[in-house]
Amino acid sequence: MKPLADDAWRAWNPAELMNRLDATFCWYVVSGWALDLWHGIRTREHEDLEFAVLPEGLGHARALLGELVFFAVDDGRFTHLPPFARPHQGVMQFWGADFGEDCWRVDMMLERGTTETWAYKRDPAITAPRAGMIRKTAGGIPYLTPEAVLLFKARHRREKDESDFNLALPKLEPSQRARLRGWLQHCHPGHDWIARLQGTQAAC
Repeated sequence: MKPLADDAWRAWNPAELMNRLDATFCWYVVSGWALDLWHGIRTREHEDLEFAVLPEGLGHARALLGELVFFAVDDGRFTHLPPFARPHQGVMQFWGADFGEDCWRVDMMLERGTTETWAYKRDPAITAPRAGMIRKTAGGIPYLTPEAVLLFKARHRREKDESDFNLALPKLEPSQRARLRGWLQHCHPGHDWIARLQGTQAAC
């Protein structure tokens, strides 16, 4: 089965995703949409919808999203993942295609943590209690905390990543700034967000 074009996105929004999933397993919105759930408003357009699950929740998530056909994404290569098939070890990303509408709906990620502990998938040395890393909106949509989202964004420094950081910075709590600063010092020494986080904290 062939995948759709890379840019054939007409993603659901987080509320549409929540209406299809349930609270019996760990899942949460990540990336730019997670920041907007934290802000409480939509600050920009989002070309996709990324969410994360634990490896043991992958099959359940796929069953609940049975209207979609999933493809494993690995280094730019798309491989159809038949129902109930297990992905190859090390594959962490899966795009869900709605062939009836000729578009991608979701980008599902596997994370490396446990039900008790969140782990940064690019460096498992960075961990934190899960209870403090996943928040929920008033409507019950789970999302990753902003400092963790910004840690992911610090690597690529795209225009939207810089914009997201600039908008989030004044709203970060002192504990969030300190945590993100420490993570950046570990993962990206010399990153200019480090000084900006320090300066903002010193001004509070």
